[in-house]
Amino acid sequence: MANKKRRYSGIGGQAVLEGIMMKNKDKYSVAVRKPDGEIEVDIDEYTGIIKDSFWKKVPFVRGVFNFIDSLILGVKTLNYSASFYEDEEAKETKFDKAMGKIFKGNAEKVLTGFVTVLSVVFALAIFIGLPLLLTELFTKDIRNQSLIAMIEGLIRIVIFLLYVILISLNKDIKRVYKYHGAEHKCINCIERGKPLTVDYVKHSSRLHRRCGTSFILFVVLISVVLFFFIRVDNRFLRLGLRLLLIPVIAGISYEVLRLAGKYDNFFVRLISAPGLWVQKLTTREPDDSMIEVAIAAVEAVFDWKDFRKEYFGADYDEEERLRKKAEEEEELFDDELEFKAEDDIVIKEISSGEKPADEV
Repeated sequence: MANKKRRYSGIGGQAVLEGIMMKNKDKYSVAVRKPDGEIEVDIDEYTGIIKDSFWKKVPFVRGVFNFIDSLILGVKTLNYSASFYEDEEAKETKFDKAMGKIFKGNAEKVLTGFVTVLSVVFALAIFIGLPLLLTELFTKDIRNQSLIAMIEGLIRIVIFLLYVILISLNKDIKRVYKYHGAEHKCINCIERGKPLTVDYVKHSSRLHRRCGTSFILFVVLISVVLFFFIRVDNRFLRLGLRLLLIPVIAGISYEVLRLAGKYDNFFVRLISAPGLWVQKLTTREPDDSMIEVAIAAVEAVFDWKDFRKEYFGADYDEEERLRKKAEEEEELFDDELEFKAEDDIVIKEISSGEKPADEV
């Protein structure tokens, strides 16, 4: 069905190790292709660090909580997918048992929290601290503060792009990027009103405006603009002000991402273009088996048939019934043509005085 219009579905996801996480409101699923080839699907709920709070609905504030929730759920689901590929002997170590006793069954939550915090610290050090430190090399020769700010922003953008390119060289990351592509293809397929089947998903775009890659790029670009106006001489104060502005930047970036996902006009396409360019690095074309995993993750938390019927007026079950009926009629028609061809041969042989082949 050719349809150019797009409908916002509200679902989002993340690629994990040999699988996909899909989230729809508070419900999420993780589909993983296990070493034996089967697809394991786990369904659960995640309401966030604050449940149904007023602050989760306030523009520019909700983005901060959404960002934190995405990190926590991302680490949790990534650990879950990795558990299928651990060595049996390494699954339960003495350290794990000790942690279990100390935290009384909450070791997984503590570990998830620790890894999340560590990830944030690492990101701040790489994308905030390092550009500021490298910019110090130019302050002796350049006195123009505006130029210094532009150099810092440029360094930050280059570091981000180099980081994306370098990790893409890893063999495991390449497979994650393929699953990332499968995730996007499924969502694009749904939001374009097409049936969620392997064939339709395969021909959908692997780039999507609401991608986390685009969010991170928005964070980088918006930080360049905001940090441009911070003019203080003390390097520690400069670093401190940048860190304090991170929640503000995250909030703005989230609203821009929501805008890009819900609307389609020249302005939205313009601001979305850089993120889509970077996604060409962070996504790869998946194979059919990866698409099957992505479809399993979607169907566990989202009824795409009802969504398609409501917003696109298309009934998949009725389409399948008509398709099967058409195939049966085509088979009958082919059989009739075959019988007619055989009859024509017999008639031709008789009229020419020859015996039919089966009577010779």
